[in-house]
Amino acid sequence: MDIILVPGFWLDGDSWAPVLGPLEAAGHRVHPLTLPGKESADADRSGIGLRDHVDAVVARIDELDGPVVLVGHSGGGAIIHAATDARPDRVARSVYVDSGPLGEGGVINDEIPTDGPDAPLPPWEFFEDADLTDLTDELRAAFRARAVPEPARVTSDPQHLHDERRFDVPVTVIACEFTGDQMRAWIAAGNPFVAELAHIRDVDLVDLPTGHWPQLTRPDDLAEALVAAVAR
Repeated sequence: MDIILVPGFWLDGDSWAPVLGPLEAAGHRVHPLTLPGKESADADRSGIGLRDHVDAVVARIDELDGPVVLVGHSGGGAIIHAATDARPDRVARSVYVDSGPLGEGGVINDEIPTDGPDAPLPPWEFFEDADLTDLTDELRAAFRARAVPEPARVTSDPQHLHDERRFDVPVTVIACEFTGDQMRAWIAAGNPFVAELAHIRDVDLVDLPTGHWPQLTRPDDLAEALVAAVAR
């Protein structure tokens, strides 16, 4: 299976390095993406919006033959959902890592501070305590050293979707800050946070208790969860 890995905010394709070995050992072809404007801290991010990131994923799907699995971490979840919407006949499964599908008109996070065309990694105080679970001082320093500003418009551009066949694509959610049981309760209660997820016909919820960056805090367990998700 071809697996396209889409990083979350402030991360590039190399951030997936801890999970590549197990996926390749399981016989998969893995494609970690560095999205437009995230090539380096000095990259030009002016004019880059959410749709540019979606289009980059769709372009990679189109370069490959046969079905693909999309994996999106954090804000990458919104991106893979829109790519699934664009190519529902090509995506065998979408996997959301501490993330979920973003519905029509939603934005990823317009509360992130921006500086012109950039949205740099904020101070740690910006995040909730649950985000930072297991993120040691050493891991925080390494993350900040490698962090690349997100294109500011990606944080606040509205999502646009067009094809309801996206609801037929099976989904795995790897739940880190919230449990699968909590998410099931939200779905049953009609919580807007999971409104788009509630429309998907085949959803598998997998618990991986840690903070928002499991590829940093629990990489071996994340790799195992991804291998299992693709095997489904």
